[in-house]
Amino acid sequence: MQINDEIARRRTFAIISHPDAGKTTLTEKFLLYGGAVQLAGSVGARKNQRAATSDWMELERKRGISISSTVLQFDYAGYRINLLDTPGHKDFSEDTYRVLTAVDAVVMVIDAAKGIESQTRKLFEICRRRGVPIFTFMNKLDRPTLEPLVLLDQLEEVLGISAFAMNWPLGTGPAFKGVFERLGKQVHFFERTSAGAYRAPVSIHDLSDPLVREKLSDDVYLNVVEELGMLDAAGASFDQEAVLAGKLTPVFFGSAVNNFGVQLLLDAFLAHSTPPRARVAGETPVNPDDPNFSGFVFKIQANMDPRHRDRIAFVRVCSGKFTRDMAVTHVQSGKRVRLSSSHKLFGQERETIDEAFAGDVIGLVGHAGFGIGDTLTEEPSLVFDEIPRFAPECFAYLHATATSQSKRFREGLEQLLQEGVVQQFQIKDSSQRAPLLAAVGPLQFEVVQYRLESEYGAESRLESASWELLRWVSPETPASTLAELSLPSGAKLAYDAKEQPAILFPSEWSLRYFEKQHPSIRLADVPFKKDGETQRVAAAV
Repeated sequence: MQINDEIARRRTFAIISHPDAGKTTLTEKFLLYGGAVQLAGSVGARKNQRAATSDWMELERKRGISISSTVLQFDYAGYRINLLDTPGHKDFSEDTYRVLTAVDAVVMVIDAAKGIESQTRKLFEICRRRGVPIFTFMNKLDRPTLEPLVLLDQLEEVLGISAFAMNWPLGTGPAFKGVFERLGKQVHFFERTSAGAYRAPVSIHDLSDPLVREKLSDDVYLNVVEELGMLDAAGASFDQEAVLAGKLTPVFFGSAVNNFGVQLLLDAFLAHSTPPRARVAGETPVNPDDPNFSGFVFKIQANMDPRHRDRIAFVRVCSGKFTRDMAVTHVQSGKRVRLSSSHKLFGQERETIDEAFAGDVIGLVGHAGFGIGDTLTEEPSLVFDEIPRFAPECFAYLHATATSQSKRFREGLEQLLQEGVVQQFQIKDSSQRAPLLAAVGPLQFEVVQYRLESEYGAESRLESASWELLRWVSPETPASTLAELSLPSGAKLAYDAKEQPAILFPSEWSLRYFEKQHPSIRLADVPFKKDGETQRVAAAV
């Protein structure tokens, strides 16, 4: 294939949701339909299944949640799909945000019984700020739910995005019989399968078909006809351009655990989402079909496979063609590097990959100098500025509990800091020798302790710190001013890993008091660039 043909068939996306909305289940079912796994859920002995799930870390399996982000690549209906699986716990980390910089679209999963929840709102806001197309899947229709019209209203009122129902449920809960596909004018009947293990059987009919009237009660049928009439008369119209601009979300109804509606979602997503689009490096647009290879590192993960104990840098390809053993410039160091150990990822599994195109995600092994946000390119003048940093909300000191494990503790912590699991700060004139760690959510501290012990053999003890907020100080502020700065009680001056000054505040009141007392000092909840401007992507709300 020509490079443009390869790019056109790429789809790179993530699934976002509030915990327990069904994200991991939907991920698994996409793999089922893509032929990447043969069975899903609880049917069949595990020994007869391929390693299907994206949750690979032992802590994830114990807790039943996704903690780290993984990459799953598979082919379906002529498309090459890169599915980035994001963490699904309430204390999500910057890892989630970073993944959203590497995708071209997202699928937002909503529990139809609960509607829009807090984490959904946070993740949606990140996507909206980036103008990422959003497709919505209303899940668990086989259980009692909110009224479908109420769910659409929530999308428009709570999230502020127009919504177009691509299909419409025929009843909910025990009365759920299927969906009506609005653009195709067809009814898809719902049939339960054994634990949702195989592709859901579907029978297709027109809404006026006598069989449809026979399967639906009079109340359900009349209600569906009335609701569809309301949508046709007063609802949003389907607009492909508005979808790609992130202003209109196509909405699908179904039940991921039973596979119902999954293929309708997947087929429509592939048809209406976008192949890789141009990225921006500084002020320079970088088109996917640019002949020069370029990409950026959005994630680093060590010890994914205990058999290898190595370090993988995940790279989103932005332009050109990647070929194994090619030489590129690592912009941050200025060095030429050869990319010889390149892999295609499927959760924990990996296989050597010889080529990749814009939209693909590749894993590069053995490059200790690569950091999150780094640019790899055949055109050394390009520098991608895709990776945001966010103000942490949780702080703690981490102590090594055994002197004999000090070296392993330091090495393990250094690796985890490179991965961006947590941030580290140094408090000015502090007598505390233990590192001060900072995270978006407290579960990240548990991840650090677990991985230090399981991967590096170093036990640790966590000591909570009392700060609640952190704000970076503009680099325009003179060092002499910082040295003489009068801070509110409990506030401390600190420096991040890049020696950028920041202030730790014990409360919102303390922050507001400081701002009132020092109106000339600029603070920000994201780091400043050297020119005094903040990053292009703002912090999450």
